[in-house]
Amino acid sequence: MRGTLTGLLAGFLFGLGLCLSGMTSPAVVQGFLDVAGAWNPALLFVMAGGVAVTFVGYRFLVPKSKPLWASRFSLPTATRIDTPLLAGAAIFGIGWGLAGYCPGPAVVSLASGRIAVVVFVLSMLVGMILVRWMRSGSRASMPSLAAEENR
Repeated sequence: MRGTLTGLLAGFLFGLGLCLSGMTSPAVVQGFLDVAGAWNPALLFVMAGGVAVTFVGYRFLVPKSKPLWASRFSLPTATRIDTPLLAGAAIFGIGWGLAGYCPGPAVVSLASGRIAVVVFVLSMLVGMILVRWMRSGSRASMPSLAAEENR
């Protein structure tokens, strides 16, 4: 229960930070990506803040034996740059540039009730489900994909 409450509080603070920084506005994000036009550096400062917090977390918290409210740390184990990673990054970047949303701000923006946000989040969920379905169905017919995922 304590971990759930901590997660809810962290999510609330994250969402509040996104709202206060203007990152729930697609115009701010698209302004950052418009380096040849009316460039808006606001996202750069938000990213710098995120990198600073992550650096402190990894530097000082991860070396501890375990987190406060969990039995172990859940850190990524994959370190290989492969085709699924690059394809996912490209699709994410294209979607981010076109829509002005990435998953976090999109979920926060659902509270606005705007149809465009609802359509974006539903499309994102459908895409996630399709990729999972395609990868699970293709493991049996493509042994090299399964071997690549298990490395």
